[in-house]
Amino acid sequence: MPIETIENTWITLSDGRRLAARLWLPKTGPAPAILEYLPYRKRDGTAPRDETTHTVFAEAGYACIRVDIAGTGDSEGHFDDEYSEQELRDGEEVIAWIAAQDWCDGHVGMIGISWGGFNGLQLAFRRPPALKAVVSVASTVDRYADDIHFMGGCLLSDNMNWGSQMFAYLTRPADPDLRPDWRKDWLDRLQSVPFSAADWLRHQTRDSFWKHGSVCEDWSAIQSPVLAITGWADAYVNAPPALAENLTVPTKAVIGPWEHRYAHISQLDPADFHSEVIGWFDRWLKGQENGAEDLPAYRTYMQEHFNPTAHNSARQGRWVAEATWPSPHVSEQVWHLTPGGFSQEPTAGTVAVTSPSHVGAEGGYFCAGLRIDNELAGDQARDDALSACFDSAPLQAPLELLGRAKLKFRFSVDQPVAQLVARLCDVSPEGVSQRISYRPLNLCHYSSHETPEALQPGEIYEAEISLNECAHHLREGHVLRLALSTSYWPIVWPAPRSAKVTLHLQDCGLHLPVREVAHEIQASEPGPAQEYPVLAADQLRSLGAQSEHSMTEDGRVVLETFDDYGKTCDPYHELIVGSDVRMHYSIHPNDPASACFETAWSFTFERTDWQVAISTECRMSCDTQNFYLYRKLRATEGADEIEVLTKEWSETVPRGLL
Repeated sequence: MPIETIENTWITLSDGRRLAARLWLPKTGPAPAILEYLPYRKRDGTAPRDETTHTVFAEAGYACIRVDIAGTGDSEGHFDDEYSEQELRDGEEVIAWIAAQDWCDGHVGMIGISWGGFNGLQLAFRRPPALKAVVSVASTVDRYADDIHFMGGCLLSDNMNWGSQMFAYLTRPADPDLRPDWRKDWLDRLQSVPFSAADWLRHQTRDSFWKHGSVCEDWSAIQSPVLAITGWADAYVNAPPALAENLTVPTKAVIGPWEHRYAHISQLDPADFHSEVIGWFDRWLKGQENGAEDLPAYRTYMQEHFNPTAHNSARQGRWVAEATWPSPHVSEQVWHLTPGGFSQEPTAGTVAVTSPSHVGAEGGYFCAGLRIDNELAGDQARDDALSACFDSAPLQAPLELLGRAKLKFRFSVDQPVAQLVARLCDVSPEGVSQRISYRPLNLCHYSSHETPEALQPGEIYEAEISLNECAHHLREGHVLRLALSTSYWPIVWPAPRSAKVTLHLQDCGLHLPVREVAHEIQASEPGPAQEYPVLAADQLRSLGAQSEHSMTEDGRVVLETFDDYGKTCDPYHELIVGSDVRMHYSIHPNDPASACFETAWSFTFERTDWQVAISTECRMSCDTQNFYLYRKLRATEGADEIEVLTKEWSETVPRGLL
């Protein structure tokens, strides 16, 4: 189908601010529309990916719209925070504007991965009349429990990492070709960029800040059909089954082997993302009776053991499906903990768990898919050796897990603040340990994420860790391992002091979601990725990725990474953009309060007669009482790199019970 591409148009909001949008329009007249609403710059940031998606959707008969959130990309106004009331209120206006255009038939769908997956659900929660369906990829239903800030009440180091990335992103200027006022606007952005990492860190419990935008607060509010997709190598694995279980409208969950990318551009095992999306929107935006509502509630890639490595590599497994979710073919088995293993009945006694601070070195990058490579979880054997491990006997028959395993336990501690991290691993006969799932718990949150309390050393408590969703087939002869540690760096920011957690085994059990291995229905698996258009950009500097572990003379364990995202020239408007990022994690095994994270981003933008460059530096460290956050910005203009602004900020945030 022939289409027309409009590089930029303006959506004027009720208060006069203008949001920048790119359009792909079929030339056949009014059509249903697909909106993607992001802060990542349609002009250059997502342009390569947009070429692979919206072009295809437009050719399938959809008007596609990529909109920059206020204060980002080429849009006017100020950016305040992720998923803010302003963002969602603006989104409602955008949807109404789209529905009123002569190229739209009044029906609007939303699509997005990560940020766009989040706000698609959040806008559906608000029920704008024209929004009829959502495709949400790698998203969350609970912003406190399952985002990049906290997990199990523990602080994730990616709270600072992501805050640093957004800090760098938000300093980028609008395109002078579209915004004659670009320089004034840019200076305003540079001066007022929020210190998001510090702002998020101040909300250490599940308060109203995190409840805003968490659609699990009222499942019934969403009345638009939802297709929820993610991948097992992604950080966001819990939302699709939760949506399939709890929404009252047609909802389907799909989890493949992919990382934090749309499935057709996955570096692990690319799949036919386009047909999944088009089929869903054809049903709910065009009204085609194509059977989308009759698909299995949950389709997933059942992984098997392979040689885990940090590098991008193919997964092993098969596609399976469950007609309904929760499934009657998944039942709970309880394995009681014994010293070093499991039993059918509870066992008396205790096991102490205490770990050096650098356990987690093989955990990989929190959200695989944001770096170029070197980011997946590797062989867990080194981390297992520093953890308290509970091993099954070699399996006499295959064991298939589908769902969330739970560790229910009684414990005591010797510190008022402590963590426990649970990992499930598939250990081959050769001793290679592959992580199946994991989850930390801040033990101060043993009864509540809203009202945690300091622990009394020696007192006995009860708690539960519901590990992240998994789909894993353990072969005969393999061992299922539960590995417990009191740290998981660098994914989890450590507790202030080394702690000993004592498990009281009489009341410790691993509750496994065991799927009938013989149960199979037609999986309706996504096929291989179809051909798709690629942005014909000139590659002026190649991409590259490095990752190196080392140890300093004083015994600190260091991880340093470098990702060069290259430099390209866009064929449509000749904007040349380059960027790279360095990250540095360090910690002393004997001192969790020595944890430190540093990162530096750089961006360059240029045309023949225009150049700007931006560099940012961020650092987070701590002691037993406080977190210390620092950031620096330097912006220059012109070929001679004349300084426009250099500015530094520092924040001290009390640790509370982190």
